[in-house]
Amino acid sequence: MKEYQSLAHARWDCKYHIVFIPKGRKKAIFGAVRKHLGGMLHELAQQKECKIVEGHLMPDHVHMCISIPPKHSVSYVVGFIKGKSAIGIARKFSGKTRNFTGENFWARGYYVSTVGLDEEMVRAYIRHQESEDERYDQLKLGM
Repeated sequence: MKEYQSLAHARWDCKYHIVFIPKGRKKAIFGAVRKHLGGMLHELAQQKECKIVEGHLMPDHVHMCISIPPKHSVSYVVGFIKGKSAIGIARKFSGKTRNFTGENFWARGYYVSTVGLDEEMVRAYIRHQESEDERYDQLKLGM
């Protein structure tokens, strides 16, 4: 059975597939940065009442499936996570302790798509829609 989360007056299940990249798509997510970044992203998501359900750090991009409550916008949460993680990376790996203005570890923008309850059914519908329309047209001609 599907588990839903709840707010004061809503039950919800809002999950998104999000991908973002380091500035210049450099292969910057490796070694110590990679070990530190995973925990940091989970912690930042938790600060905004979100949960990273699934995530994978590649050398040149981040994939995550994140559950975001409907009271927060996707852009707000992604902006928060990218901004605060850039500051954390600068603090830990660049030796900076203050004046974080303009820290640009991540490139501008991101990819997002919704993860729905019946994703496979919709995809199958789209895949087979043309053949179903042709079959329907043939049935109409036979009448």
